[in-house]
Amino acid sequence: MNPNEVFKQADDGLNVRTRIEEVYSREGFDSIDPQDLHGRFRWWGLYTQRRPGIDGGRTGSLSDAEIEDKYFMMRVRLDGGALTREQLRVLGQISADFARDSADITDRQNIQYHWIRVEDVPEIWRRLEDAGLDTVEACGDVPRVILGSPLAGIAADEIIDPTPVIERIKSTWIGSPEFSNLPRKYKTAITGHPSLDVVHEINDCALVGVVHPELGPGYDLWVGGALSVVPFLGKRLGAFVTEEQAPEVWKGVTSIFRDYGYRRLRNRARLKFLVQDWGPEKFRQVLQDEYLGYELADGPAPQKAATPGDHIGVHRQKDGRFYIGVAPRVGRVSGAKLLALADVMAKYGSDRLRTTPHQKLVVLDIEEADVESAVADLDALDLQARPSAFRRSTVACTGIEYCKLAIVETKRTASDTIDELERRLDGVELPHPISMHVNGCPNSCARIQTADIGLKGQLLPTEDGGQKPGYQVHLGGGLAADDRAEAGLGRTVRGLKVFQDDLADYVEKLVRRFLAQRTENETFAEWTHRVEESELA
Repeated sequence: MNPNEVFKQADDGLNVRTRIEEVYSREGFDSIDPQDLHGRFRWWGLYTQRRPGIDGGRTGSLSDAEIEDKYFMMRVRLDGGALTREQLRVLGQISADFARDSADITDRQNIQYHWIRVEDVPEIWRRLEDAGLDTVEACGDVPRVILGSPLAGIAADEIIDPTPVIERIKSTWIGSPEFSNLPRKYKTAITGHPSLDVVHEINDCALVGVVHPELGPGYDLWVGGALSVVPFLGKRLGAFVTEEQAPEVWKGVTSIFRDYGYRRLRNRARLKFLVQDWGPEKFRQVLQDEYLGYELADGPAPQKAATPGDHIGVHRQKDGRFYIGVAPRVGRVSGAKLLALADVMAKYGSDRLRTTPHQKLVVLDIEEADVESAVADLDALDLQARPSAFRRSTVACTGIEYCKLAIVETKRTASDTIDELERRLDGVELPHPISMHVNGCPNSCARIQTADIGLKGQLLPTEDGGQKPGYQVHLGGGLAADDRAEAGLGRTVRGLKVFQDDLADYVEKLVRRFLAQRTENETFAEWTHRVEESELA
């Protein structure tokens, strides 16, 4: 067995909470058992963060003990991205009190802190749990946060509200020993909105709202999606799942991963490898025969999205009020900003907020007469409801600032590039937003293979024999959306790399070339797959 399987068999990762509360938080960082520190802590949303000053050239050559700081990244799981205003205040105050004002919105709808001391973890848990929040299984070889539509229960065009299914799964199986030892991490996405807003094609298990011609609203089942260094898009099983069946179907898919997933080689342990080996027909048959005990009905595929899935802008809810989708800078906020946002929500009587799988925020329940005033107040917090095309569609992972796996910086680079592109292309009309995803290493936490412009961080050689931070470029990827009928992975052109310092120059040149050469109604992704490699350099 690989070392991860050894420590998981020795003790369930969920059990480390008692040691954190009773031993490590009292005796300090140096008292932590290495197997707990580099393994089981993840089951409670905790990773050690990168020690400042370690450059990207040493990322792969140093051990955890050499590269880590005595502080933690903490991930708060927000299933479905749903928050109340008071929960938002609690998150903001925790950031201010314990995390040096850090707070990021991840592309898994979580809130992520940095600079957390083990001594403070029990008090943070107490505050979170008093507010109905938690960090249980936010990381680790477990069912991680469940992505859900940010418009669950509020959109007039919603096919089915996924909230009951998400709540049933979370209350029954999250934090349960039944699924606390999976071969690797396990990701779920559930949406009932026709915008296909939960990146379902790159999740291990996904339920997508559809209408069966005889059985009515329900879900289309997908399995085996994931990116990282070996990307696979999820497979439709062709099975229709009713709302009543959905929790048990999720349990069945998860059980297949637990029981049949590969555990010998860590780099083959994701569900996607089992699905690729079995194929969707066998997977469905095993699910039905061994885990459900009944046949699922055949069902339709999701229809092409009619609206963008990021929900940016001002839109009417089914109750007549409005929701406002806003874009922070590549998900980076702060405790102070979260507290200020709660004040804005209180001013306009909003008690509900949603995070999105695109590092965005959606403020709910704004009266029509208050919309423009609320938009102005949000803009004053640099939360833009009418952002530029580049700000709207740029995503960045944590990067070398905190991540032990990263090779290059991401958040600041992405933010600076947005500013430069807004300045250089001011007045240039794009036919649609062009997504730019910036990743600090090959692992694709920022989904580089499914972006118009995907940037994989690496060190590039210079003419003087040195190295500088830069990116391998992937072009023309994307998930099903209003401007794309089906998901597809980006085109990798051998040798197409760009230095970090030259990123704005490259993207500007590429965008201008696209605008000059595109055919009528041709998207950026279609153009990048059509033209010669020389046009993309």
